[in-house]
Amino acid sequence: MERWLEIGEDALRQYIDAKMVFEALEAARKKAAEVRGGMVWRTIKGRDYLIKTGTDASHRSVGPRSEETEAIYTKFKTRKEVDEARVKTLRDELEKHQRINRAVHVGRAPDLLVGILAMLDQLNIAEHFIVIGTHALYAYEAAAGVRFEEGALATRDVDLLWDTRKRVQFWSQMKETDTTMLNALRKVDKTFELREDQPSTAVNAKGFEVDIIRREAANTTDPHPLRLTDDEDDLWAVQAHRASALLGAKPFSVPIVSVTGKMARMRTIDPLDFAKFKRWMSALPNRDPLKVSRDKLQASIVEQVAKERLAL
Repeated sequence: MERWLEIGEDALRQYIDAKMVFEALEAARKKAAEVRGGMVWRTIKGRDYLIKTGTDASHRSVGPRSEETEAIYTKFKTRKEVDEARVKTLRDELEKHQRINRAVHVGRAPDLLVGILAMLDQLNIAEHFIVIGTHALYAYEAAAGVRFEEGALATRDVDLLWDTRKRVQFWSQMKETDTTMLNALRKVDKTFELREDQPSTAVNAKGFEVDIIRREAANTTDPHPLRLTDDEDDLWAVQAHRASALLGAKPFSVPIVSVTGKMARMRTIDPLDFAKFKRWMSALPNRDPLKVSRDKLQASIVEQVAKERLAL
């Protein structure tokens, strides 16, 4: 028995069109990032030098003015203008598609969830997090063009699995952004605060929670407890049993759509790995009885849609 509904031909067609624009914008932004900063000529001791400036106020000399550096400067300026114009055009086009998404009811993911995912991308730290738990179902829905029954999606928290194996790179990127994880969440919703009894959880004024989890510490070079930044008021990551299995699972990534039509990329795990993990959770002797039935329901639905709609 199928436990989902088709989203409809109009909505499916619109999602496909919007997804194409969204992914084109992702590619354009990645290309434009290669020419971030600028190039300027500076006169030093009576001689012109081409200087490459960075977004962090750094600068380095490319060399004295010559035919070669003139060509480098012209090529850089031309490419930067072309790339920035493409990003703007695609961004405007995506805004149009997001309005249509809302009009034809393409998505139903919470706005807050999509906002958090978009924020992670904007800060260039999305690669360090994997969405696990119930909210991953929005990715499987989007990929399959269906909507699961409501009982499978009921939750008030999102679990973000932090890949501590890349923590040094993460810390470096966070320093570049000059923010903390908690303040990053506050860019999406200013009411987020740390739970006093659970520093791995941020909760907003409506009770929506963001939990940061990590794999179990493997050895003495894998420190725990571990805070996401060196700010004493920032989130900590809590160890989760078998989280290493999730980090090793096949990745699954797809743009999802919110109830208001906004889009963001969700990075999660392969549906079959999700189903396997949920079945394992449902069999734990200390698992909350109220969650066991939902675990089993999610495992069954996701496995079925993976085989019947995603050909996995």
